[in-house]
Amino acid sequence: MPQPRAQQQQQPAPVRGPAGSVTVPIGEPVRSAMPRPAGPIDPGFRRAPAGLDDRIFQLWRAFPGKTGIAVQRIDGEWSLSQRGDELFPQQSVSKLWVALTVLDAVDQGRLTLDQRVRIGPEDLTLFHQPLAARVRSEGSVTMSVRDLIETAITHSDNTANDSLLRTVGGPDAVRAFIDKKDLGAIRFGPGERLLQAGTAGLKWQQAYSVGRAFYQARAALPDATRLAARDAYLANPPDGASPEAIASALTRLARGTLLSPDSTEYLLGVMSRTRSGPRRLKAGLPAGWKFLHKTGTGQDYKGSTAGYNDIGIATAPDGTRYAIVVLLGDTSASVPARMALMQAVSGAVADYHGR
Repeated sequence: MPQPRAQQQQQPAPVRGPAGSVTVPIGEPVRSAMPRPAGPIDPGFRRAPAGLDDRIFQLWRAFPGKTGIAVQRIDGEWSLSQRGDELFPQQSVSKLWVALTVLDAVDQGRLTLDQRVRIGPEDLTLFHQPLAARVRSEGSVTMSVRDLIETAITHSDNTANDSLLRTVGGPDAVRAFIDKKDLGAIRFGPGERLLQAGTAGLKWQQAYSVGRAFYQARAALPDATRLAARDAYLANPPDGASPEAIASALTRLARGTLLSPDSTEYLLGVMSRTRSGPRRLKAGLPAGWKFLHKTGTGQDYKGSTAGYNDIGIATAPDGTRYAIVVLLGDTSASVPARMALMQAVSGAVADYHGR
């Protein structure tokens, strides 16, 4: 587990090219339970396998709705994408940036993983929040930062995530981390309550955290209000991020240039225990591959979903690692069809590995 540090570990600084592009040094090796590539560098280190880009393009072109895909070889020098530089709603994918910000604060000695955080009824959010039942039963709950990270990432618990967000300094602290690490086209919204209320066309009230109050208030809105709020969110998502930026951030996390070695290993371990989305990217990988990830799912409106996502790191049996990002910004395709697309993308990466 990460321990407090008096100061943040120094990492190699990004180098900007004449056209404004950024090259991020790989940095020092990080201890990891994952196997690493052995032997001579294979041809796929410097270039994507022939045919993979076309396979990804065909999958992207055939799927209905706004879709973004990015694949980057973590232990290599190539990446490919479709709509890779456009902003897509992240939804719960953004929980990853909260966890990174918290662990960066741990690395700097401003927080500890054993620090206790109280969660009361006034802190409850909406949608998926298993913690809510405990809070209502016990009056309040006190949890460690470590347990909140585990709950927010592996269970995608909105209340756990917002409690971490409050503890680390709010949305501005996460935005400052994203800026400090030069993560590029990644936004962070105002927190679950305000983000989800605004997307639905409502103004947040704490009463919405109880039972189905939020759903009832949303259902009472005129269709025109719902549609206008949804369209505004999709046009300019406050939690928007580009597939390329997310793939790059996952690559830098895996390479160990975002956090200390201990914090890097810890967070990758937490992500390996994610329970949501077992039929998304993970299900497309063959036996022998490992996958750690974070999902995100937005609100439905008449069969369309504003944000249906999965991002993660796939590790081949020989230790080669790939960052894979699939973001469905707005689609009316069935849930099985969405999952089938994601499985096809990760399956393509596996099929072309080593070619």
